[in-house]
Amino acid sequence: MTRQSLTLDDQLYDYLLSVSLREPPVMARLRAETAQRPGSGMQIAPEQGQFMSLLVELIGARLCLEVGTFTGYSALAVAHALPPDGQLICCDINAENAAVAERYWMEAGLADRIQLRLGRAADTLAELEREYPAGSFDFAFIDADKSPYDLYYETAFRLIRHGGLILLDNVLWSGRVADPSRNDPDTAALKALNSKLRDDDRVSLSLLPLGDGLTLLRKR
Repeated sequence: MTRQSLTLDDQLYDYLLSVSLREPPVMARLRAETAQRPGSGMQIAPEQGQFMSLLVELIGARLCLEVGTFTGYSALAVAHALPPDGQLICCDINAENAAVAERYWMEAGLADRIQLRLGRAADTLAELEREYPAGSFDFAFIDADKSPYDLYYETAFRLIRHGGLILLDNVLWSGRVADPSRNDPDTAALKALNSKLRDDDRVSLSLLPLGDGLTLLRKR
């Protein structure tokens, strides 16, 4: 037994992947290409993608939302778990990264399940609220610019059905959220949201030390 989560050194992390990761070859290629691109640190870990895919499968999600898509790895993880008539709406602002994503979505045969909307996330989310009734979505993954995270969360909360899931990435922010001296806008926004979510009785909550910190919320 242990009183806290294990620290994963390279040997243990490689073992974890060797006995659990079921990554399709197309996703492995996307991850490898992304690792060579600027901003590659924004790529989620493969075990996180697989965990997200499992959650989508567990709740029988059909309509999903992603805020922040980068090169499309997390979108592929979600889309793989959707039924043939399922849909994932992705919000991103970077057309160059989106072109990489769309190329791999097509190669994976899942492009018909993914709808990409380019533009400011706040604007796209406002459009979605006009297009869809409250409670229409089953699942949302938020992994975009950090300062507006609370806005993204509140909008996702309105769009998600009762019993649906919202995931927030980077909530541990490489440890900066635990540093009292760090109060730049992104870190301050994450600190405030983490504290808010602890006391938000509209949701059930678990903050997992997965990747850079992943908060899992179930709308009550």
